[in-house]
Amino acid sequence: MRLGILVAFIVVLDQLSKSYIQANMRLGESIPVLPDIFHITYILNPGAAFGLFADQTFFFIGLAVAMVLAVIYFYPAIKKESAWMKIGVGLLVGGAIGNLVDRIQIGKVVDFFDFRIWPIFNIADIGIVCGAFIIVAAAFMEKDKSEVNTRE
Repeated sequence: MRLGILVAFIVVLDQLSKSYIQANMRLGESIPVLPDIFHITYILNPGAAFGLFADQTFFFIGLAVAMVLAVIYFYPAIKKESAWMKIGVGLLVGGAIGNLVDRIQIGKVVDFFDFRIWPIFNIADIGIVCGAFIIVAAAFMEKDKSEVNTRE
């Protein structure tokens, strides 16, 4: 159940932030928060991270739906995993659903965090990247634990 709460939290936070940006900024508008370092810049991203695979909307919709279905299917096994693994899965799925909503509604993803040295991104992207990192780290921690236990 906590996994579902984390997923819902990421989706709601992501969608509220995107709605605020869309309601209060013009497409392409950029507001300096820390000039030359961090801006809020409203863009529509037709692709994935870094604008890769632009205009592959149906592919990304299918990928997100497949991921959500896989998590639902494997939920009994995920429930038995470490807390970190569950957090990673929750962040990843929440981010995927957040961007999925945009792709279904407008065919592109609303992005707005602009650090000038990095492609513009959103809260869902943060969930996806942090979730993937946590999943990999948790998998390595579990592997290390099992190797220590087998050596003893």
